[in-house]
Amino acid sequence: MKFDNGDTAVVIIDPQNDVLSPAGKNWDSVGASVTENETVQHLVDIFTAAQAFDFGVFISPHYFYPTDSTWLFNGPLESDEFDSSTFARSGALTLDGFLGSGADWLEEFKPFIQDGRTVVASPHKVWSPQSNDLILQLRKRSISKVILGGMLANICVESHLRDLLENGFEVAVVRDATAGPRHPTRGDGYQAALINYAFLAHAVVSTDEVVGAMSARGHCG
Repeated sequence: MKFDNGDTAVVIIDPQNDVLSPAGKNWDSVGASVTENETVQHLVDIFTAAQAFDFGVFISPHYFYPTDSTWLFNGPLESDEFDSSTFARSGALTLDGFLGSGADWLEEFKPFIQDGRTVVASPHKVWSPQSNDLILQLRKRSISKVILGGMLANICVESHLRDLLENGFEVAVVRDATAGPRHPTRGDGYQAALINYAFLAHAVVSTDEVVGAMSARGHCG
């Protein structure tokens, strides 16, 4: 893939406290992977490069509102999220209680996400952008290539990868700018994701590789 700021954008999934902060509700399951991959620092590096080299940045967040609690069925991870109030907000049209909550951005990311230029899509309600407006926002800016990172590697990131591919985008996944859960019976989500990235993505790259390519408007992967 050749990255150019005219047709390439950075898409970051769920850069939120509940999956990236030691105080987050999911740290017990994701903390080891986040720490080993240095995920937070690598995301900061990508945000910094995007800002420096004028690449668009798009955030696809995950929020649940009180009305979502009336859903009549959920998958296993959805059930875990509702049980722990992961990504919970007090309502769709209010920010009461949002600041510093699990649904809020990680502090390190706020200067980038709140710069007045970054596009925050509507929330995806399950795992992929089929339930939000991310693809519309990309298409309206003639974006055809995506640099993808964020959380969780085998759930929302992989689901975004698959949906972006189905919609005709070229996608590079930044393998150390994500992380996954480890579960005693479900397994290691990060390792599972790496296998599928290798089969599906147009490139699977490191943060150093992608930052270098962004700075040179060059090839990567």
